[in-house]
Amino acid sequence: MAVKGWISFWWLPIISALVWVGMLLGMLLHWIINDHSRPYAYQDQDISVVFISNVGADVLKPLFIAGSCVVCVFLDLSMLAARWLRHQGRLVPNSSRGERSLAIGTIVFGVMGTMGLILLSVFDTKNYNKLHYVFLLFFLGGYMLSAVCTCCEYQRLGIKHREHRDLRASFWAKLAVVLIEGTMAIAFVVTNFTKQNDVAAILEWAIAFLFTFFILSFVIDLYPAVTTKPHTARFEKRGPREMEEGSGATTPHHYSNGNVNSSFNDNVIDNVNGNSNVNDNVNSNVNDNVNSNVDGSVNDNVKGIINSNAKDNVNSNNNGNSNSIANANVNGNVNGKVNDNT
Repeated sequence: MAVKGWISFWWLPIISALVWVGMLLGMLLHWIINDHSRPYAYQDQDISVVFISNVGADVLKPLFIAGSCVVCVFLDLSMLAARWLRHQGRLVPNSSRGERSLAIGTIVFGVMGTMGLILLSVFDTKNYNKLHYVFLLFFLGGYMLSAVCTCCEYQRLGIKHREHRDLRASFWAKLAVVLIEGTMAIAFVVTNFTKQNDVAAILEWAIAFLFTFFILSFVIDLYPAVTTKPHTARFEKRGPREMEEGSGATTPHHYSNGNVNSSFNDNVIDNVNGNSNVNDNVNSNVNDNVNSNVDGSVNDNVKGIINSNAKDNVNSNNNGNSNSIANANVNGNVNGKVNDNT
């Protein structure tokens, strides 16, 4: 299981870079140790440093061809993997047609550079001098344009998604390689056509070794896909209509993965529950107040009625008693007077 976790797309550029550096070191050490750092017979004997193509045109031509093929295949697979992972939501997806076009341009120009490198290794400088330099320009131009496209793509992605630091890291790494290699490539072409062979050869070896860092920069792009293997952790994908609407937008489009959505839903549910609890409390308080007020009003009315009725009854009783006493006194007085007369 631990080994399975280490198998991922970010190994593609590492394999490409290791093969590239191994091939270059093998060819350089072969020329230094086995050829004693001397120019080949078909070269000007006054030069001190040979070109990579000179070493690759001799006994190490099979290594040069095989190594170039492996490097290009794994580098192109790295570019294709980055595009596929963005489409699947494993990496931050493209949010506009411009970004998607730049991603496609990265692959197309990368394939052009691949064809140039493989063909220049086949058509060596010893037997096919002119064709070799034509394919060398294809190799340099193709990968240079591919690097420019991917820099522009990551620059746009980095602005819209500032929370993902890997986008900015990849952009600055690729930009640094593009600027340095672009400057050195111009110097190489100039010194090569002006027959400054030693300087041109040194620049060629330096450009080749520096190309390793461009390959390794794709590790920064592909490594974040390790954390988005679960479907719940993937990014939301945009449809063609949303991508068309966002192509001219200047405001960033924020994407969230499944964990953020679940947290958002939980917060919404908590808020809804909190609101229902508040409503329940308010309703209970209102009902209690209404009931207490109603009960108080009813009790006051009942007490008022009882008190008024009680007073009326007392008054009527008092009146009745006084009337009966008065009647009794009158009757007593009358009866007494009658008896006296009698």
